[in-house]
Amino acid sequence: MPGAAEKFLEKAGLARAPWLAVGFATGIAAWFGLANRWQWLALLALAVGSAGAALALMARDGRYPLLRIAIAAMALAVAAGCATVWGKSALTGTPPIAQATAGDLLARVLAREDEPGQGRIGLLLATRVPRSGRPIRLRLWLPVAFDRPGLAEGAVIRVRARMMPPSPPLLPGGHDFARAAWFSGLAATGSALAAPTVITPAPQGSWLARARHAMAARVRARLPGSAGGIAALFVSGERGGIAPADAQAMRDAGLAHLLVIGGLHLGAVVALAYMLVIRLLPLVPALALRVRLPLVAASLGALVGIGYMLLTGGELSTVRACIGALLVLAALALGRQPFGPRMLGVAAIGVMLAWPEAVVGPSFQMSFGSVLAIVALHEARPVRDFLAWREESWLRRIGRKLVMLVLVGLVIDLALLPVALFHFHRAGLYGALANLLAIPLTAFFAIPLEAAALLFDGIGCGAPVWWLAGKAFAALIAIAHMTVDLPGAVAIRPAPAPGLYLAYVAGMLWLGLWRGSIRLLGLPPAVLATLSFATARPPDLLIPGDGRNLALVADDARRLLVLHEPKSAFARAALLDAAGGPERLDLLESWPGTSCNRAACVVEVSRGGRLWRVLVLRGTPHIADAQLARACAGADIVIASDKLFGPCQPALIRADRSLLMRSGGLALDLVDRRVSAVVDSEGDHPWWRAPHRAQTEYADDAPGDDSDAAPRAGAQ
Repeated sequence: MPGAAEKFLEKAGLARAPWLAVGFATGIAAWFGLANRWQWLALLALAVGSAGAALALMARDGRYPLLRIAIAAMALAVAAGCATVWGKSALTGTPPIAQATAGDLLARVLAREDEPGQGRIGLLLATRVPRSGRPIRLRLWLPVAFDRPGLAEGAVIRVRARMMPPSPPLLPGGHDFARAAWFSGLAATGSALAAPTVITPAPQGSWLARARHAMAARVRARLPGSAGGIAALFVSGERGGIAPADAQAMRDAGLAHLLVIGGLHLGAVVALAYMLVIRLLPLVPALALRVRLPLVAASLGALVGIGYMLLTGGELSTVRACIGALLVLAALALGRQPFGPRMLGVAAIGVMLAWPEAVVGPSFQMSFGSVLAIVALHEARPVRDFLAWREESWLRRIGRKLVMLVLVGLVIDLALLPVALFHFHRAGLYGALANLLAIPLTAFFAIPLEAAALLFDGIGCGAPVWWLAGKAFAALIAIAHMTVDLPGAVAIRPAPAPGLYLAYVAGMLWLGLWRGSIRLLGLPPAVLATLSFATARPPDLLIPGDGRNLALVADDARRLLVLHEPKSAFARAALLDAAGGPERLDLLESWPGTSCNRAACVVEVSRGGRLWRVLVLRGTPHIADAQLARACAGADIVIASDKLFGPCQPALIRADRSLLMRSGGLALDLVDRRVSAVVDSEGDHPWWRAPHRAQTEYADDAPGDDSDAAPRAGAQ
């Protein structure tokens, strides 16, 4: 066995190098997946020990050098990934506020994001927690009606607001806002209770932010509605002008990548700059004979790419795309192959060193996964033979390129479908068709027309070009809606088990990074995991972390029955997503096995060959201990928003406040008698704020750094 592995590694050659990025990402993912510091330390000790043992054995007998070097390198890469994300969490992680609070805040505006499509404005504020004075960063939302002159980056304002700590997942498998806030420096989110008072207007020095907002405002003034919102996004990074229905249609049609400034947008800008220099500079022989054209073109392309990144706000996806573009330009300047697994691995390691937390997010996985799928497809021998240059008519050449465009879109869709299902519980099934139309429309018509319109605006004759650009962006939105209106266009499934998802990722990495027939060994786990995703069964009962609601998935999984209507759109969406996207949401009172009074509700559910009785206590009026004991004795599951002090022993689980404070939301599979909790995926990571730990671990009376906080407001 070691001999066969040695021969395999020798034959693989430089294809071994990209696996170091996989090892680094594995260490990061393991830190998120393991529960506590003792397990993290054990992983580091195991990795370093394995590397040392492999190198010591190689030094002693010299056999299997490639295998032992591979073991040592991968082990050290895993250790480096774990140490990197642990170190960043410890050094830069931001503790949230202890509890919800409201008060008057004196704050400095760090960033502003307009969302006219949703009628609100988002402000990133540096302020202090009322009473304790701890400096924090707060994401505050206020309606457009509360906007005031001078309310921009750098302004000092006074505002009355309600603040909440960033919330953990409402249910198992849900989005973890608390984790994202921990790494992004946010201690709270909130909403304004009254219009802010601008004490010190924004200074005139923040020219870049003012240019970005002015550009977005100009575009939205020329193109109203969602078309203008998408156009404004392309030049400023502000996506708030897109109507929610149109944004959802874009996501369901597989066009969500167009709503994030990433590789397509930045690559098109950089490629245009590079090609202009390569084509135009030879027209000046005095320069063309004295400079290396690829070096000059790459340098100008790099400057344009960095400028576009800064203009559009420098979000993570844009920075990641810029890093990739700079590596491609460097390879072109040096005369090297710019596209390949090695270059992709270098770019991935660069991103992970700066933002290790991105590894467990959908943006990192989908962007690098799509590029890896494209690279692996073009390295396959049948594809290389199909694309090889040959004497043929221009019509056949264009036909082959169109076939490849469809094939690339199909491969990307198939590769990213399980990723979308895992993170969002929904995915578009006709993304290849939509992208076949949308990408050329965007790259060759919408973006160039918008650039030309902005240019012609300078001489006062941009109106006709704006009209054409508006038609192009309207066509893009129409493509999204036509795609999602097709039968079965959107797959909505419950979140698959993390183990299945890891098997899929491992299979796809094996399939994408190796060459030759050995890569086909990655196909079985990827296919089996995908089939498991498609046949995943939703949980039977969902219990949010506050214990105030209960959701029952109907037998046909097409209805979700709730004790009461969720108070927020976010809670409603979280329940529907966790249940696998039922078509309707009804009240539990319509379920035949439900009976309710002022004190409690009893729900009878037939699953797994038996009848389950669920008792939901409303909290008022008070129930005597003897009556509570009798009610619990006849129930399999008891749910209560308050802590139960009296005798209550149900057959399966007592989900009262005492339990839910430790576990978070619950998902119950009655057929397999399995209970999943939010805490299962959180462990002892510092952002997990089970309510029973909030006061002890994140007290708001700790001193803090005053460097980026607004000055104290006297009454605070």
